[in-house]
Amino acid sequence: RWLTGFMERGVRMVERDKNHPSVIMWSLGNESGYGPNHDAMAGWIRNYDPSRPIHYEGTVNYGKKGWGDGVPASVDVISCMYPSLDRLEFLAMRPDENRPVIMCEYSHAMGNSNGNLKEYWEVIRRHRRLRGGFIWEWVDHGIKQKTPEGQEWWAYGGDFGDKPNDGNFCIDGLIWPDRTPHPGMWECRKVFQPVRVEALDLFEGKVRIYNEYNFSDLSGLDIFWHVTCDGRTVQSGSLERLATPPGGRDEVQVPYSMPAAEPGAEYWLMLSFRLAHDTAWAEKGHEVAWEQFKLPASSQLKPAVRIKDMPPLKLEKSRGEAVISGSGFKLVFDMESGRMLSYTAGGKEVIKEGPVLNVWRAPTDNDAPRQAKWWYEWGLDSVRHMLKSIEAEQIGDKAARVSAEYAAQSTAKGEIINWRIVYTVYGSGDVVIDLEVFPDMRIPTLPRLGLTMGIPAGYETFTWYGRGPQENYCDRREGTPVGLYTGSVDQQYVPYIKPQENGNKTDVRWAALTDEDGAGLMVAGMPTFEVSVHHYTAEDFTRAKHTYELKRRDDIILNIDWKQAGLGGASCGPDTLPQYQVKPERVEFRIRLKPLGGPEDKPQMLSRQVIL
Repeated sequence: RWLTGFMERGVRMVERDKNHPSVIMWSLGNESGYGPNHDAMAGWIRNYDPSRPIHYEGTVNYGKKGWGDGVPASVDVISCMYPSLDRLEFLAMRPDENRPVIMCEYSHAMGNSNGNLKEYWEVIRRHRRLRGGFIWEWVDHGIKQKTPEGQEWWAYGGDFGDKPNDGNFCIDGLIWPDRTPHPGMWECRKVFQPVRVEALDLFEGKVRIYNEYNFSDLSGLDIFWHVTCDGRTVQSGSLERLATPPGGRDEVQVPYSMPAAEPGAEYWLMLSFRLAHDTAWAEKGHEVAWEQFKLPASSQLKPAVRIKDMPPLKLEKSRGEAVISGSGFKLVFDMESGRMLSYTAGGKEVIKEGPVLNVWRAPTDNDAPRQAKWWYEWGLDSVRHMLKSIEAEQIGDKAARVSAEYAAQSTAKGEIINWRIVYTVYGSGDVVIDLEVFPDMRIPTLPRLGLTMGIPAGYETFTWYGRGPQENYCDRREGTPVGLYTGSVDQQYVPYIKPQENGNKTDVRWAALTDEDGAGLMVAGMPTFEVSVHHYTAEDFTRAKHTYELKRRDDIILNIDWKQAGLGGASCGPDTLPQYQVKPERVEFRIRLKPLGGPEDKPQMLSRQVIL
């Protein structure tokens, strides 16, 4: 009798899930919004099986404000899909509600994604009624294919002549089809970790440890600690196991001694929580949580390189070029384009094509629906740099300066950015670059703002002191601690199934590209920068629809950014948060280039230097 009544009201199906008998599914004829059918169905379910709570996302989308006011009593769980942070907080703070709130989908994991996760969980942890949410989704649904040459790639909608199709919208998981984790999984791991640590007094080593397990105490975890100086471990040890109860907290003292600070050095404390025993899901020693704190051990002094003690250099102008040469190095500038044509040191070329303003990145899947439309509309993908003025001058016998001013133009909007770059070259071979940028204030946002340059093939070892080792972005960097990392240039490429921006590193103090002899180039931040290195350009990633379409270049593309836009979740959810967008504002950015002659030149030490 109940079922007959439902069918008359438009209910299409009521049945048990054959694979999961505890799950009851239904389909409503009227799916355009909440209505009488939902109340009727809820009544039938409660009569049939009163032990199970009822959840239906469709009920929360309606009400006078459209934000979830007036959610009917037919559901036991308030649900929402891809809410903004404001909307989520609104649902949590309604004074007339006590039902739990669950995001049935949030943080869309399509391509290079999962930005803003930290901010969602800050809201969740502030409100008891917020019970978390479900990331869409777990795995990319690609189908492995091979090119005639045997190169493997993952196919998606439309690759089999199938029409209609949803393109790469099936490529939206936290792991690749072969179950390899995306870099975004490391962010999830950190944000979700079951142990949280708060610094109380780092001079004394006092911290507060929170147990966020619901049922387990912390006795199953070993706690290790170590202190690093610019990535090098200088102290280490372990703590006694804690019996902190679920939801409890304990204050402990980590028995390190505050280091006597080396001039210009940084010190970090790392706490690591690892399984004390084998479990059904991981072996002993598996890390389940970590926390990192910058120690207040610092010296106001930095190693100084005094200009008066440097070897002399000279500036020569001829045939449209300016050549600055000194002890063991030479820079050549084109006076017609303003570009650095070459930088050689120790008989080796370390820069093949000098820095130029870069505001473009290959749009991510999250960029595509919103921000990338603006970027294309303003022609940021096809900017031409027109030299307005250039000047080369000797400033004493130990330094020279080249200054160039440009207008960046797009075919869509004409002149959209004015910028100025100043190279100050010292007798030591150091080059300090000052970049000043004046974007058109009408541009909604920029993909990035920084410099890109070409490095000759052969400098294949990439080392950096910053966040890593996985790629990270300004709104997805919680899962990547500050440390000293190294790998090949090829290893920095992240093969998203539909190629897009990838491989970025944030909070970088210095980075170096070196050859097999340890010679190469160091970039030092003043104070920090973002960096990526590839054998592909941003334009290569933009054009390609599949990984096999990318053709590896011999030369290395080095991107040094003041800031790159965050990732957000806009392919299916809210846009990148305002604080993680690159706004069209006046920017001043400074870095230092330093050639490396071999293993004896230590970037850890050279990066600390200041020129006086």
